[in-house]
Amino acid sequence: MRIVSGEEMYEADRFTMEEIGLSGVVLMENAGKALFEAMKGRIHKNERIAVLIGSGNNGGDGFVLARYLKDNGYNVDVWVIPPQSKLKGDAATHFGIYTSLSYEWNAYKGGEAFQQKLARYDVIIDCLLGLGISGVIRSPYDEVVQKVNESSAFIISVDLPSGLQANGGFEGDVQPIHADRTYTLQCPKLGAFLYPDADYYGELEVINIGLPQHAFREALHRKLWHNSDVQRTLTDRTSSSHKGSHGKGLVIGGSRGMAGAPVMTTKAAYRSGAGLLQVAVPDDILSLVTSTMLEALFQGWSSHNGTFSGAVSGDLSEFDGIAIGPGLGREVGCSMIVQVVLATEVPLVLDADALYHLKELKDEVKARKSPTILTPHPGEMARLTGCSIQDIQSRRFEISRSFAREYGVYLVLKGPYTIVTTPEGDQFVNTTGNPSLAKGGSGDVLTGMVLAFVMHSQSIQEGISNAVFVHGKSADTLVQTAHSTLDVLATDVIATIPAVLHSFLEQNHG
Repeated sequence: MRIVSGEEMYEADRFTMEEIGLSGVVLMENAGKALFEAMKGRIHKNERIAVLIGSGNNGGDGFVLARYLKDNGYNVDVWVIPPQSKLKGDAATHFGIYTSLSYEWNAYKGGEAFQQKLARYDVIIDCLLGLGISGVIRSPYDEVVQKVNESSAFIISVDLPSGLQANGGFEGDVQPIHADRTYTLQCPKLGAFLYPDADYYGELEVINIGLPQHAFREALHRKLWHNSDVQRTLTDRTSSSHKGSHGKGLVIGGSRGMAGAPVMTTKAAYRSGAGLLQVAVPDDILSLVTSTMLEALFQGWSSHNGTFSGAVSGDLSEFDGIAIGPGLGREVGCSMIVQVVLATEVPLVLDADALYHLKELKDEVKARKSPTILTPHPGEMARLTGCSIQDIQSRRFEISRSFAREYGVYLVLKGPYTIVTTPEGDQFVNTTGNPSLAKGGSGDVLTGMVLAFVMHSQSIQEGISNAVFVHGKSADTLVQTAHSTLDVLATDVIATIPAVLHSFLEQNHG
């Protein structure tokens, strides 16, 4: 499913009307009917419903929706917020259709009658501003939005909560509509996957209103990664598989005080299907970690005061993939290790402290020919780019795409709705995970999962996206069963990977 900017959505509408020939009136009819079909199973005829209508296309959709609700016996009051003279174009046409059926409507005017009746409504449907807002919420919409947010009604927004901008953010002191549920039209908008915007959407559902896929030809590079995508791309081992068939990987990390990080990475990689794994740690801590995992081969590399001294042992080119960073440390010797690894032409996953050292090694990153995968959280991304964390969070799509294309890397920008960006600029948004992952060790686990999935998947992007999805799905499984978002540990996530993978593979075999 594509994710679109406001500009891309307007272009899709324009293309459909001007180049394909479907009129705006027909599109609005389709949208209103589709909204009714989606809502009718969630609202009841004994509930008092208010449909709040603005002057633009969002309001026009509201007239169609209100007409279908009334046609089907729902208890609906329609409130037209702007003066009737402000209704233009297709919205005015559907207002005329609505009134020609002798259906009643209420003028907002000064708002006194609206405020008196507001407390009576069980459901309020927001068809006020939609994509049409730019700048602050202006009068009288600011008063309406404030009153709606203060009400106890169940709030449904159409397309996006009024006051929010499609590409993310809002202006002014008035908070946007805080919806319990949002029905977005045809494609989700960028802002739905940014915070704090996502909190205003409530539960999000995408409604197909019949726009042709060709209308979105300019919005091909941004998609959601769903359960069905994992099902389609996840492959099992064949009967002739051996340990070399699914990747020989190397994990480099650990230091005194952070000896557990590379161990968690390795366990997660094995649980995610890696065939054979070696772990390189500073020789000062080798005795601490060798007994923690029987399946791995441990190496002790030269160290000083519990961290790597900078010397690399063995031939790194013999591996199918290398993950570096968990528990690595920030000393000079660690930077030297990162530099050596960057010069090795095998698929490479860099996380945690490896990303810290990467700020001074960007030319080496750009020069690499083999796949390079970076997995920063917003703070690490801020250091890599020189942007503030606030900028990273408000421009996640734009910044991650620009960086990935400039440096030729696969970028995994972590957080709610983790974004996987390819070197070509294609973006895939993850749909799993919850706040239980905001805990130490979660990133180390994901690093191991990415390493394993990349080594045994048919494409790098599919491997990364599946790793991120399964990581989040494991956390979701935990909080849906015996855990809360407070108590989940990174090792709990590792322990749940098998159940999640089993559920996918069982469906494929079935």
